[in-house]
Amino acid sequence: EQIDAVGDKLRARSEAVAADVPVVPGATVDTVQDAVEAAARIGTPLLVKAVGGGGGRGMRVVHTEAALLNAVTMTKTEAGAAFSNPEVYMEKFLENPRHVEIQILADEFKNAIWRGERDCSMQRRHQKVIEEAPSPFISDETRKAMGDQAVALAKAVKYQSAGTVEFVVGKDQSFYFLEMNTRLQVEHPVTESITGLDLVEQMIRVAAGEKLSFG
Repeated sequence: EQIDAVGDKLRARSEAVAADVPVVPGATVDTVQDAVEAAARIGTPLLVKAVGGGGGRGMRVVHTEAALLNAVTMTKTEAGAAFSNPEVYMEKFLENPRHVEIQILADEFKNAIWRGERDCSMQRRHQKVIEEAPSPFISDETRKAMGDQAVALAKAVKYQSAGTVEFVVGKDQSFYFLEMNTRLQVEHPVTESITGLDLVEQMIRVAAGEKLSFG
């Protein structure tokens, strides 16, 4: 249940709002009229996204109303065919943002921690190319604030395992929740290399009902 709560992008967004984690201004889009009204409230540029999307698929950046209508229609069609879920939402697109993910661990005893971040801003077609850890961009203050917010979300949804909470970070160090990955990502060895922590071992221990052995 706790994975369902954050594995879906829209539910994860709702959980983040409930946990007072900052989110990018956005809206669910059921019809073209919904898109037009939301665009007027949020402002352009906008990022149109498939709710069930992933790996960069089902994402389109738009700058005009005409482009928005086309993007919503195409994304709905693509999402229905690729993900069996035609739901679409859109959010304010941040120009030249940093993409930073916080590594978390949590157990069934309400213990949750974060262990560093991975800056995956260097991408091609929304696919991560290079991971930098620690991030060369964010300040220590921003790093701690993001880590604390990631832990707050994990505790709010009673998460139990390893995972990552992804944020987009603006030029002014403002940051917004993007999504939560309720799994171990392929780039987890980057975090293991800089922390000395075996994340796979910790996942197994948590799954076996053990408490986290560190705080």
